[in-house]
Amino acid sequence: MASPSSEQDIAPAPGTATVPALRTTSKRGARLLLASAALATASAVAGQGMSSAGGSASGASSSAMAETEDGIPVTDALTREKCGSCHTADAKGNLSRISWSRTTPEGWDQAIKRMVRLNGASVTPDEARHIVHYLANSHGLAPEEARPVSYYVEKRMVDETNIPSESVRTACAACHAFAQPLSWRRSSTEWKLLQDFHVALYSQADSQYRRPATDEPGEVFGHTTPVVNKPGAIPLTSGQVALAYLRKTAPLHTPEWAAWSQRAQVPHLAGKWLISATLAGKGSYFGIMEVASGATPDSFATRTTLQSLTDKAPPVTTSGSGTVYAGYSWRGRAQGATTAKLAPDAPEQPVREVMQFAADRKSAAGRWFWGEYQEFGYDVTLTRADGAPVIAAISPGGIRAGAKGQSLRILGDAFPAGLTPHDIDLGRGLTVSKIASASPGELVVNVDAAADVPSGLRDVTVGSAVLSAALPVWHTISYIAVAPDSALGRLGGVAHPAGYGQFEAWGYDNGPDGKPHTADDVKVGVVDADFSLEEFRSTWYDDDLKFVGNITPAGLFTPNADGPNPQRSGNRDNYGDVWVVAKARALKDANGAPLTAKAYLVVTIPSFKRFDQPGVAQ
Repeated sequence: MASPSSEQDIAPAPGTATVPALRTTSKRGARLLLASAALATASAVAGQGMSSAGGSASGASSSAMAETEDGIPVTDALTREKCGSCHTADAKGNLSRISWSRTTPEGWDQAIKRMVRLNGASVTPDEARHIVHYLANSHGLAPEEARPVSYYVEKRMVDETNIPSESVRTACAACHAFAQPLSWRRSSTEWKLLQDFHVALYSQADSQYRRPATDEPGEVFGHTTPVVNKPGAIPLTSGQVALAYLRKTAPLHTPEWAAWSQRAQVPHLAGKWLISATLAGKGSYFGIMEVASGATPDSFATRTTLQSLTDKAPPVTTSGSGTVYAGYSWRGRAQGATTAKLAPDAPEQPVREVMQFAADRKSAAGRWFWGEYQEFGYDVTLTRADGAPVIAAISPGGIRAGAKGQSLRILGDAFPAGLTPHDIDLGRGLTVSKIASASPGELVVNVDAAADVPSGLRDVTVGSAVLSAALPVWHTISYIAVAPDSALGRLGGVAHPAGYGQFEAWGYDNGPDGKPHTADDVKVGVVDADFSLEEFRSTWYDDDLKFVGNITPAGLFTPNADGPNPQRSGNRDNYGDVWVVAKARALKDANGAPLTAKAYLVVTIPSFKRFDQPGVAQ
């Protein structure tokens, strides 16, 4: 599972002759100065020693580390002033290391914080924000590069299926999420220096890189090639395989960045946006975000109202601000009444917003989250309301085949007056028999579904407005699945904050092929289910179920307290792994038993070292 963000990896070039002077005279500063000197020395040594452990698969020597690729010049005066004392400039305006790297706003934010902590960089918060903004714009990622790893900055806990081989996993993902390196683009030399930096700073990195490689990424994703070393040859290492893969997969210069650098514009986002959102354990929401221009062209003020589509709870209202990086990446923060207090003892917190806008600035998608471990959050889609008819959401649950008079809510903006059932198209086999109510922002219609209508996702069309693949059409809820299917909880409540988990059960139709768990299955909606925990038997006499915590019937997991437990064998902490079991209240299988499903939950110790970076979120 991808973990919350770990440290990024910018540092002065290994082997440089000078060590940056710390802007402090404290004892801590002296210790950091010694650490910096040791780091520079160790990095220089690592530069020689890694030639066998992490060098390129082609055998390139690490002794010649001069850049051969064109850098990206640093043109901002403040960035050159604050960074240029350590990162030397060349005749083309490049700054060493910086001009050969690109990454997300979070990546640059962490890099600057590392420079302050390890190398004594002297910057004020306002200066740091300016530098992050400049670098994220001019040395950032293209939308196509950022999208595959957006789960990382959105703080989603996911099983990473994008790791191309076990050798790459060993070298890159044994300590942090694989999205960490994939959030960067570097020159060939910079990728090598990154490995050297890891060896100098992290004691376990050298052994990880030197492990013999077992496989290499194949030409087709998902396939690997076994490593076969020639007799007498030095075995290929995991570090070499990972270095070759990253140099190929995440180079500094890409067609996507070259194109986006020319296309990126000042984001014109002021106006009205429609929100479609889901919140685990609470259901679907619809609302409006009013966006107003801020003090700079890429900063904005927001006011948001969300209304639940699944219960009669009062609306959720927040106000906040946001900044757009690189023309498309929104980082925001909102404060106010929220549904945020899902856990009974969780503190009220601001909602942090991470979204990616489409190139045409007509829509955006992302996650708004909170919690000590960012475990609570809305999945959000924004749709611009610009005066033309637009559909943003429909009521959850879809349409069941063979039933008549089913109510369907269509939510949007600027729906024209005088609509007739013939103006609303849901596709073959679905007929709108009546418009029960109509307003510019909402239509409620009655739908008749033919008995033989195939299962699948349908477009919803109202006049000229279309919401594609939004309406599930289904025959039978064939099975349920727990979401998330694997999760991480953190013990807490005594000395450290707790990390909660919210689970829910989704119903699925088998789809046209009639087989479960295939590509044509239809995800219908959240179903009513009762949750419980069950022992996951991984050792003899497993007793984790007694100690890890408890779950409510509604699916909220609360971990047990942190710290040794004298009631447990060996005075162990309350960690462990269990099954989360959902039992449907009304849905039955072919034998008349309730539909059930399981998810895997690991409950572990608190995160003693936090790498979360709220700085770029206002």
